[in-house]
Amino acid sequence: MNVGRGRASAFRLFHKLYTMSRIITLDEFITHRQKDFPYASGELTGLLHDIGLAVKIVNREVNKAGLVNILGKAGSDNASGDEVQKLDLYANEKLLESLRNSGECCGVASEEMEDIFPIQSVKGKQSQYVVVCDPLDGSSNIDVNVSLGTIFGIYRRKSHPGENCRQEDFLQKGSKLVAAGYVLYGTSTLLVYTTGKGVNGFTLDPSIGEFCLSHPDIRIPEYGKQYSINQGYYRRFDERVKRFIDHYSEAHMSLRYIGSMVADVHRILLKGGIFLYPGTEDRPEGKLRLLYECNPLSYLVEQAGGKAVHGGSLERITDIEPVQLHQRVSIAIGSKGMVEEFERFVQQKTASV
Repeated sequence: MNVGRGRASAFRLFHKLYTMSRIITLDEFITHRQKDFPYASGELTGLLHDIGLAVKIVNREVNKAGLVNILGKAGSDNASGDEVQKLDLYANEKLLESLRNSGECCGVASEEMEDIFPIQSVKGKQSQYVVVCDPLDGSSNIDVNVSLGTIFGIYRRKSHPGENCRQEDFLQKGSKLVAAGYVLYGTSTLLVYTTGKGVNGFTLDPSIGEFCLSHPDIRIPEYGKQYSINQGYYRRFDERVKRFIDHYSEAHMSLRYIGSMVADVHRILLKGGIFLYPGTEDRPEGKLRLLYECNPLSYLVEQAGGKAVHGGSLERITDIEPVQLHQRVSIAIGSKGMVEEFERFVQQKTASV
């Protein structure tokens, strides 16, 4: 009996070590986790596969952008009023192409497009989902070879399947997302996503062309030692925001700011900290887009144990009711304890400042 138990114990240990050391690809992981989805039809699984394929193509072009003449400005502004880079347009085109061809998605709303992009049914499929995305976050960094990203969110449509999608399908609270994630194009390429059951990260292995599980069950620390904000705008911030920044500066907290929300939030997700993009005197509503940047990243950070609130009203970002596609908000996002510390500063009356 003791010999039998010993063999069984040894087998369990071997199986655990084998499982821990075995490479798990993104496609494998998504398929295995399909049972976690409220509507396990396979459609959402297919949609996540499509996004994974699209960002591999974008990653390839990002890494050789200087060689194929897609660096520099495109000579126009996008629907959000920001100057468009050539690679912005390329990334948007590749995401649309991938989602259009598969038929798993009935429409896309992108930071680069003024209106929604309905997708016709493919092979009789009646798609249940719409995608919101920022195809290339931090595109002002393209020409100087600094980290960029792609942000995406997936909603279950409100309109009737079989009909064209409508704007109401996209104007949903972030809390209604069924999946969200981002891709970071840096020294290595990472895809991080959630379907409301925790957060997992995958690193692209260029030797096999697959995203492989590298950061399972990511949890953001309660506190960190860094904050991220464009401190060059300090004089334009609300006095309470200035006091918060001063507090961290006096506490010798490290200031880290890349200028790509994906890169800044990714660092905070792993190491703890807070990312701030408050309103300013000339832009009190904030700069970042609710649908394409703030909602997907807030949903993901919350799933990792963090917190995200509006930089002025302190309303939970994912509870804000969108009223337009390119709506902007101010945001504080990151470690739960640090966001709550920010809330306490903002709640102080200006008279006491």
